Amino acid sequence: MPPVRWIVGTATLLALSSTLQAYRLTTLNLKPPEVGFTDLLALNLAYWYIPAALTRPIFRLAHRLRLSDGHWSRTVGIHAAAALGYSVMHLAGMLSVRSLVLWNGGFPEGMTWTTYAQRLYFMNLDWTLMTYSTIVGMSYAVAYYRESQERALKAAQLEARLMETRLRTLEAELHPHFLFNTLHAISTLLHSKPETADRMISRLSDLLRLTFDRTGAPRIPLQEEIEFLQKYLEIEQIRFQDRLTVEYDIDPQALDAEVPRLILQPLVENAIKHGVSPKPGQGLIRVSAHRRDERLVLEVGDNGTGVGDRARLAGGVGLSNTRDRLECLYGAAHRLEFTGGADGLAVRLEIPFRQAEPADGPAASRVA
Repeated sequence: MPPVRWIVGTATLLALSSTLQAYRLTTLNLKPPEVGFTDLLALNLAYWYIPAALTRPIFRLAHRLRLSDGHWSRTVGIHAAAALGYSVMHLAGMLSVRSLVLWNGGFPEGMTWTTYAQRLYFMNLDWTLMTYSTIVGMSYAVAYYRESQERALKAAQLEARLMETRLRTLEAELHPHFLFNTLHAISTLLHSKPETADRMISRLSDLLRLTFDRTGAPRIPLQEEIEFLQKYLEIEQIRFQDRLTVEYDIDPQALDAEVPRLILQPLVENAIKHGVSPKPGQGLIRVSAHRRDERLVLEVGDNGTGVGDRARLAGGVGLSNTRDRLECLYGAAHRLEFTGGADGLAVRLEIPFRQAEPADGPAASRVA
């Protein structure tokens, strides 16, 4: 339903335009005008205010009578009758105003009131029917536009719910994968090195606490992601003992950036499994995060077997899961690249930089 101020404003502008046109036509005649500017203004205001006053009732009628309801013949018949009724009401209003504004009601000499009314009615019938049709057409256009907006909103909401469901499915797939791998590592040390296994269990409990702190949040601050990664790498360092070194290069300006939950751990796990573990000697994992304009650049590198092992590029559950989650969250706005040679591999990830919302509960400790 259009606001009353819009209807009145439109009718007023149309009335002023009609008055100026009519007044200009009277000045072009050779004889003096019979109707002054004030009378012309009153007549034209009435001419347009009558349909303005009936616009909202016509909108309500059109809202009840929809052409898409399957009863189009009934709808057209009712609108035809309503249009004729509207033309009669417009005639009655104009006759009333003319009787007040014009001398003798504007009746020509020698013409009866009935003849004059019929003449005025048929002179304006085409215009009144077109006006009614225009108002009905506008009501249908507004209704269809709102319906299309509602359908688009519902479609967007449905797509968002589907995307959220898919993200939760992917995260649910990732958690058991990570947990089973860690438990397997603990089980291998339980009998041979029980003290080491005990330390790993302690670190795992800390890791699970962090995991469940923000359960359900698809995105978290980078600071929390780094803290989680540190706990995970502590477990891996216990398992590898002195063979694994970890280096961090974290830009403080990037700590408050929003990142997908568990985005770094699968990359680090892939680097350890396919890069560091098969290669004898000292292993190195490098984790960096920097803000570059409106982009956040994350990188996980190692000094392992490099790109010679093609399985590293294909990845298992963790890496393929990471690709799917990035596609869900960012679409074409993200980049995932592998760089390196025979000695070492780096996974470079770029996503839009967005400020993370503050987490509930105690603030996470800063990265050391």
